[in-house]
Amino acid sequence: MNSGKTVLSQLMMFRSDFQFQRCVDRYKGDFRVRRFTCNEHFLVMSFAQLTARESLRDIENSLTAFSSKLYHSGLRSATAKSTLAEANEKRNWKIYADYAQVLIKQARPLYADDPNFRLDIDNMVYALDSTTIDLCLSLFPWAKFRKTKGAVKMHTVLDLRGSIPIYVDITNANVHDVNILDTMPIEAGSYYIMDKGYTDFNRLYNKIHREQAFFVTRSKDNINFVTIEKQNVDSSTGVLDDVTIRLTGYYSARKYPAELRLVTYEDFTDAKVYHFLTNNFSLDSLTIAELYRERWKIELFFKWIKQHLRIKAFYGTSENAVNCQIWIAICTYLLAAIAKKKLGIPVSLYTFTQTLGLALFEKTNIKELFSGNNNLNNQSDYPFLPLWDN
Repeated sequence: MNSGKTVLSQLMMFRSDFQFQRCVDRYKGDFRVRRFTCNEHFLVMSFAQLTARESLRDIENSLTAFSSKLYHSGLRSATAKSTLAEANEKRNWKIYADYAQVLIKQARPLYADDPNFRLDIDNMVYALDSTTIDLCLSLFPWAKFRKTKGAVKMHTVLDLRGSIPIYVDITNANVHDVNILDTMPIEAGSYYIMDKGYTDFNRLYNKIHREQAFFVTRSKDNINFVTIEKQNVDSSTGVLDDVTIRLTGYYSARKYPAELRLVTYEDFTDAKVYHFLTNNFSLDSLTIAELYRERWKIELFFKWIKQHLRIKAFYGTSENAVNCQIWIAICTYLLAAIAKKKLGIPVSLYTFTQTLGLALFEKTNIKELFSGNNNLNNQSDYPFLPLWDN
């Protein structure tokens, strides 16, 4: 048994207190704060994420029940719901957004050799997509989406090796997906996989192609083009056509003056034909189709975080409170991924977080919680979701 630190305290040891405090100081998060610092705010909200607390009162009651163990977890006392509500309203959410970037830099190297990435490509491969988080318009009037509906949108760039989000932008739900291309960082030589909603030829050319990066996207049905060159293909692989094209539409030709590659692929499992546009001419046509298939991981990522983290029911109604909760949820997600990998615990992330949530205030070494339970490796409500299975 570990007679000193609780499981929550052990988990928090995988973060850098120095880097966290730098983020706090950057936005003066603890300025004139005597009690309940940003660090305590982060701890309480992470506790709420890992234990799936339903409300502020639920959080207060749960902490009160463990009041004798809070000191060893970094908390001075049980947090009153009014104190937590005020922190959610007033603490700058950018503190936690900045710290998420610190954790991303820690997590990415740990999952660089992801065995679930099937393609033999040395370049970095990213998927772009967004998910809408519904809100009650009467409680969140600032998040107006439609006439009777409120929502925010979580734009994400996901590293497909390890399913680590490298860039997240939370906006009003009426912001179009393609706008993320204006703000997201572009790495030369990397591949960006996206659906046809991101087909903006001006942005694809200026933001990706001219930065010497590559994109793969679904082609819209109404594009006008002329064929420049046709490649021989093996139809037994599902590839029906592979041609070099140039856009001929009045606007599209001016927005994207370079040549493009159009790959037509038939998925034999559902007899559906797909048309892929890319600016890469070196990969074989089947790899282009398989790259787009890897994009499905971002859909699984959104499904996982919505079902296993608290980002659908919120503890506050202001824009700042919603952003604080979402960013701390992302930080908790990354922190659990880092701890699982560094401790070498061979269970799924779902099993890891669920087990931690049941024992946060126990003074047991985290590894001991999983001793003799390696057969839990594939036990999850969603066995098809390969997030951190190794």
